[in-house]
Amino acid sequence: MRSSTSDISGKRKASGSNDLFEKCRAFTRPSELQAAGLYMYFEVFGERDGCAPGEVRLGKRKVMMFGSNDYLDLINHPKVKEAAIQAIRKYGSGCSGSRLLNGTLDMHVKLEAELAAFVHKQAAIIFGTGFQANYAALSALTEKGDVMICDHNLHASLVEGALRSPARTMRFRHNDMEHFERCLENCPPDEKIFIVSEGVFSMEGDIADLEGITKLAKPYGARVYVDEAHGIGVLGPTGAGAAEHLGLLDDMDIVMGTFSKSLASVGGFVASERDVIDYLKHTARPFVFSASLPPASVAAVGAALHVMKQEPERRLHLLRTAQLLRDELGSRGFRVLPGETAIVPVVIEDELALCRLCKALLAEGIYINPVLRPAAAQNLLRISCTAAHTEKHVDRLVTTLVRVAGALGIER
Repeated sequence: MRSSTSDISGKRKASGSNDLFEKCRAFTRPSELQAAGLYMYFEVFGERDGCAPGEVRLGKRKVMMFGSNDYLDLINHPKVKEAAIQAIRKYGSGCSGSRLLNGTLDMHVKLEAELAAFVHKQAAIIFGTGFQANYAALSALTEKGDVMICDHNLHASLVEGALRSPARTMRFRHNDMEHFERCLENCPPDEKIFIVSEGVFSMEGDIADLEGITKLAKPYGARVYVDEAHGIGVLGPTGAGAAEHLGLLDDMDIVMGTFSKSLASVGGFVASERDVIDYLKHTARPFVFSASLPPASVAAVGAALHVMKQEPERRLHLLRTAQLLRDELGSRGFRVLPGETAIVPVVIEDELALCRLCKALLAEGIYINPVLRPAAAQNLLRISCTAAHTEKHVDRLVTTLVRVAGALGIER
């Protein structure tokens, strides 16, 4: 005789391991850091009115922000804000539908054309987030029988897209062209090859060896996808990213970018030849089944793109400031990862020491992001420079960091 529903219920309740929420209760890392006064996440920031360039409001005080990806300092730019305001007045606060159906506005189409031209491609497609763009493109463009060859240090959005894909996936050691070549050699002749890399790696701030990748990929007929989230606005003669910086923009088959960094909004895009973009518009499920990007966000991107083109001095100033900080920290014995981008990562081996350092800096009025494994290969004090920062900001940061690290006994 089968057990009654009540008997089954009683047996299941007797076993705590059957509770879906048990893993949540066992997840104690955040509470342990909070108890130790070392929790650094979900800080609540306030309005920016009255803040000087490079500052934000945290509670009742102003702090110097060295953790933002607003590389060109455009989030608070008058032209960007006004464009968003006017878009709401003209179109309302949202589109109430997917792009496939009733959610396409003339401004979506206009921005896609501008972005495609900006990165030297025939067409572009806009997504609600950068994560969504990567996830959608990688999972939609590949199928069983294909192979995806990825740099080991890819952003989580690219990793998730690869996991969602039915294609076979191989990962090569970060920027290691010998290992990458061996991966190519191990591909059967009938496999279609899709190579995925970031242009600027988001945590370490280094630039991909796109020259090596394209040189090795061409004989195999492989397609190359580059994520320029942290390169756009920072690198290249026009700010189009690492591929443009290296003179290889036209060699990239697909260029992806985000709006939440240099373009001062939210969302992302993928650009390629027209057939590829048309395919994504009709098959990428995160695009087909998501509401379209709101008018204010689209207008802010368009305005930021215009300012970026008209004011290249922002990018040049940003790069000079980042290099100055890199040099100053290196001269004081800090282990700074090499690079030439807006990201200045300082290696702090001990996780708790890194958290203590970030808390101590915040107490001194300086906000910097801690990056803990496995988000990066090493625990990092990830310093983000923006066009708002000056030599005085760099001097204050370096002086404070030297003093605080010394007081905490952190080895350099």
